[in-house]
Amino acid sequence: MPALRGLPHRGNRWEASGSGHYSVHVSTDATPEPTEAAPDALDLSTPAPTGEPTTPAPARAARRAVVAEDEALIRMDVVETLRDAGFDVVGEAGDGEQAVQLVTELKPDVVVMDVKMPVLDGISAAERIGKAHLAPVVLLTAFSQKELVERARDAGAMAYVIKPFSPADLLPAVEIAISRYAQITALESEVADLAERFETRKRVDRAKGLLMTKMGLSEPESFRWIQKTSMDRRLTMREVADAVIEQVGGASS
Repeated sequence: MPALRGLPHRGNRWEASGSGHYSVHVSTDATPEPTEAAPDALDLSTPAPTGEPTTPAPARAARRAVVAEDEALIRMDVVETLRDAGFDVVGEAGDGEQAVQLVTELKPDVVVMDVKMPVLDGISAAERIGKAHLAPVVLLTAFSQKELVERARDAGAMAYVIKPFSPADLLPAVEIAISRYAQITALESEVADLAERFETRKRVDRAKGLLMTKMGLSEPESFRWIQKTSMDRRLTMREVADAVIEQVGGASS
């Protein structure tokens, strides 16, 4: 009779068996944890003390930025604009390759980067940063050709600012880039979570089928067994289902 091996032993003995030739069981001798003593009754006649000083909420940390621009005067202007708006400029670069290295190392909240730069141009640098999911990128350029805009979009740039620009042009673009990036990141996380949940459901359904076929359990009984084993062992239902599939399913092949 195959048993689920390799699962950590936590909880009490619980066994599922049926009319078939297989059984899946978990046996442990864990000592139950002591229960906490009931708290003393509260005296509601005494009002709680008032007027005590409260701890102020911690100040919001400044958002971090990296600026990449090969022209020093423009780079200084961008840095000053961001700092005046409350950003912490944690890195400055004069070429695209250095910008990618800084962003990889510092992981800022936003990158403001020129398109035309030596060593590695801004669009190629933005593409690398985007593929690595490091930070949102705002591109600066003196040109507004359709082809350049399309390249910037395809590279994953979140916003695009034409030179010469003022703080009223740059700062809204930076805020939009940060907001869009947060929305996209949240959506990607949600999609990944849904994919994981769908795969878990498929594995649990397959494990239920094996328990029904090999052990003669009903569908509700099979599900309850997987659920209870998951709780007793402090494992995910996916982990329990995988063990059933490997051991019960493998034994039938």
